[in-house]
Amino acid sequence: MQLISSAKAFGGEQRVYRHRSASTGTDMDVAVFLPEEALRGELCPALFYLSGLTCTWENVTVKGGAQGPAADHGMIFVAPDTSPRGEGVADDEAYDLGQGAGFYVNATQEPWAAHFRMEDYVVRELPKLLAESLPVDADAIGVTGHSMGGHGALTLAMRHPDIFRSLSAFAPITNPLDCPWGHKALGAYLGDDRAKWAEHDACELARSRGYRGDILIDQGQADGFVEEQLKPWAFDAACREAGIDLTLRLQGGYDHSYYFISTFMEDHIAWHAERLFG
Repeated sequence: MQLISSAKAFGGEQRVYRHRSASTGTDMDVAVFLPEEALRGELCPALFYLSGLTCTWENVTVKGGAQGPAADHGMIFVAPDTSPRGEGVADDEAYDLGQGAGFYVNATQEPWAAHFRMEDYVVRELPKLLAESLPVDADAIGVTGHSMGGHGALTLAMRHPDIFRSLSAFAPITNPLDCPWGHKALGAYLGDDRAKWAEHDACELARSRGYRGDILIDQGQADGFVEEQLKPWAFDAACREAGIDLTLRLQGGYDHSYYFISTFMEDHIAWHAERLFG
């Protein structure tokens, strides 16, 4: 990995790396906060944060307030990009498809299939690369995310329980089979077969696969997307049906922004630390 930038923060370092991805066939940037323990070479748990539509690694790194809590818990905080980018990578003029909107799936449809393989990137390639390059404990990785990234966190954790040991989300898209963002993205990336969409729908995965651990979700009650796009109560119902231990916290007055995320970031990092250090 090529080190692009580094800045001291909370006794550790906020770094950005660039590497060539075999999954996407492009260069990918990833932000990594290393606490003091990691800088000393000690093996540390890691928390992956998957960002939402239009975002890069930079949004949570600058606005999320993760570095202080991560330093307090001796945890590495990893923020990958949301899609492949660059010349020759397919895109769309809309904000909710194409570059910045990978939805954490492996696309099977043209023109997306060549590069949009974000599930492989997040689940297979990036954990291995980080464990080989940095003092990441590959047996103690958690995942969280926001909106589209919350969808990614929920679905990837349920699809790959061997990779992620703890799970939370901020205002996730929980039911893409039944929301406009999901219809658009999954239809474009995976085609018209809704059975294939169901393999990437958190509500359907809860019923079909279950989840062995517990889940924390924070949802702002003033979030303008909650009714049409996010549908947390659909996931709550699916978890109750499947016997999954879900803590769904509805936060009065909070919207969909990073003001909301930064308010509860410390809680989420503590949640993961309790499970990854246990």
